[in-house]
Amino acid sequence: MSFLLDGFMAVTWQQIVMYIVGIILIYLAIKKQYEPSLLLPMGFGAILVNLPFSGVLNQNIEGIGEVQGIIQWLYEIGIESSEAMPLLLFIGIGAMIDFGPLLSNPKMFLFGAAAQFGIFFTVAIAVLLGFNIIDASSIGIIGAADGPTSILVSQVLKSNYIGPIAVAAYSYMALVPIIQPAAIKAVTSKKERQIRMPYNPGKVSKSLRIAFPIIVTIIAGFIAPTSVALVGFLMFGNLLRECGVLNSLSESAQNVLANLVTLLLGITISFSMVAENFVTIETLLIMLLGLVAFVFDSVAGVFFAKFLNLFTKNKINPMVGAAGISAFPMSARVIQKLGLEADSQNHLLMHAVGANVSGQIASVLAGGMILNLIPQLIK
Repeated sequence: MSFLLDGFMAVTWQQIVMYIVGIILIYLAIKKQYEPSLLLPMGFGAILVNLPFSGVLNQNIEGIGEVQGIIQWLYEIGIESSEAMPLLLFIGIGAMIDFGPLLSNPKMFLFGAAAQFGIFFTVAIAVLLGFNIIDASSIGIIGAADGPTSILVSQVLKSNYIGPIAVAAYSYMALVPIIQPAAIKAVTSKKERQIRMPYNPGKVSKSLRIAFPIIVTIIAGFIAPTSVALVGFLMFGNLLRECGVLNSLSESAQNVLANLVTLLLGITISFSMVAENFVTIETLLIMLLGLVAFVFDSVAGVFFAKFLNLFTKNKINPMVGAAGISAFPMSARVIQKLGLEADSQNHLLMHAVGANVSGQIASVLAGGMILNLIPQLIK
């Protein structure tokens, strides 16, 4: 009884806040079905690591000595020392992606590049707000709209805010259907949203589909060597999908591997959500900066499409530019829905998918660029 009383007495107001955060994440996962495979284990983990004398963290027990906590062990092995979990997840993500719509319309590569603007804009804002260049760069990568990339970059750079960055990245990924429509409608007219784009896909040969992940990996290796782990695992997963001789492994990567790693990653990252490190003014700023990154990614894609329309005869629906973020396939679905809202016959899905998968590549390249540049700047 006294031990139970000690536990209640040891609870701090910051831990209570984290219980509320955990419950909110679980609610969003179950009730709203926002990224449930991630937000549910992350929310439950936030509660676990903030229980007094929690057995999921390393602790010294009188008469026994130090006892290893499972979540801390998973974090140290799977994220801190090897970054294995985020990288393994990229194999599953790569196996899910069909680059056909992008290869049949290569100009969609441009939107993937343009929609990374929010990353670098947010880095500059974060520096102006007083964050050091390492933390600012880690915060900016939230704009990649790619949770594993955000975790990997912030971990490699040894950011002080891995937990808030992971929560912001995954929360805003889940909220893409809410954030993007508001951002897009703010910078487009209904007439622009009604622009139709006929879809006439070119034939993409199997040889090109197989060669594409290999070529992208080689190019990335020369341009941004540090990105090879990110790009390489993504492209390896895609090669499993396209090679045609490893169908069972491709299906396992898409389903079993991706689901299992996502589950473990969600509960493991909760180690960085311990109350005294998480409940700070900096965390609130990071959440706001993450929103800025997401919004400016979408807006930059829209404005780039408008810019291209000044020089092209066949107009591009500006909303397609916003699909250049990495949140695949949620962003493409959002653009399709907005297109149909403006015009019931305006089907933009395949164009948006092309931009969306381009954003998947561009986001990991952006992460690699940051990993290459930042160590040079702090020498």
